[in-house]
Amino acid sequence: MEFSIERAALLKAVAQAQSVVERRNTIPILANVLIEAEGDTVSFRATDLDIEVVDQAPAKVTRAGATTVNAVTFHEIVRKLPDGALVTIIDDGASGRMSVEAGRSNFSLATLPREDFPVMASSEYESNFAAPAPVLRRLFDKSKFAISTEETRYYLNGVYMHVSDNDGKQVLRCVATDGHRLARIDADLPDGAGNMPGVIVPRKTVGELRKLLDDDEAEIAVSVSETKVRFATPGITLTSKVIDGTFPDYTRVIPGGNTRRLEVDASDFAQAVDRVATVSSERSRAVKLALDEDRLVLSVNAPDSGAAEEELGVAYSADPLEIGFNAKYLLEIASQVDRENAVFLFNSSGDPTLMREGNDESAVYVVMPMRV
Repeated sequence: MEFSIERAALLKAVAQAQSVVERRNTIPILANVLIEAEGDTVSFRATDLDIEVVDQAPAKVTRAGATTVNAVTFHEIVRKLPDGALVTIIDDGASGRMSVEAGRSNFSLATLPREDFPVMASSEYESNFAAPAPVLRRLFDKSKFAISTEETRYYLNGVYMHVSDNDGKQVLRCVATDGHRLARIDADLPDGAGNMPGVIVPRKTVGELRKLLDDDEAEIAVSVSETKVRFATPGITLTSKVIDGTFPDYTRVIPGGNTRRLEVDASDFAQAVDRVATVSSERSRAVKLALDEDRLVLSVNAPDSGAAEEELGVAYSADPLEIGFNAKYLLEIASQVDRENAVFLFNSSGDPTLMREGNDESAVYVVMPMRV
């Protein structure tokens, strides 16, 4: 195998591949990236047996072939090569070494045979559709903060992507929850997605997927089966197993009868919460909200470290209410608001609170209160 490639194109492809590789591996081949050169493209494939990413880049291929090399080491070398360099990669197959040449730099890396590299079995996808990158980015970005990190409740360790019904209209919906807070984000249902099975996309896959969604012009081809999900752009294909479990009935925890309505400037609210939480005890980080006619007082009282209070002008006309929340949860939810105002709907100090972005009902957040 021999090919020449621009450093920038090589770095982009190798960076995506090496981020999938697990740092601690008991199987040596899983630390490697599979490099395949043919025609006028080179593909870089990496896997951790749950996720597989294939990244293609244009190159001048002198001799077709394939080999595998340590992904992290290869990425570090390419990253440190000078900008604009032309990189030549040669593997003779017999010596078990691959050379990387750029200008006056020359590296020789140990390889493992391509036959040992596990390739994820392709599956029949029941649903195939295309969605604009900004739509998928919004669905996953706004829901991923609520993914649970509790390993025992493994079925909550991802984002539940499924087709649902909103006011009689079918929507593509992403939901994540950890039992303390919940995010439910809707988008118009893409053509061809109506028969999609509901799948739980794992946390790591959601993180890797984010790198495919930066280009606002890109159309992402999405394929879904009961066991796998695949996201593809013309240059990158990300395939992942889905979490084998049943996502709980989240509709039961979304309150329908909360009538006490608070409207507040989202960025003012987030900054005020952040300021008063500075003195809260790290363990509970409890912030108390005291609501009265068009007035919100945020306060923290931590006997061992101090107290803080801040008042905000808000739109609120219901009965007075005092309710406590974990400051971290409030900040994460407030930071999701793209519009100017956040709308909170309360019932009582012991019931879940609903939050929306203005009058937009396509993004709904629920947060559980805590005693203060």
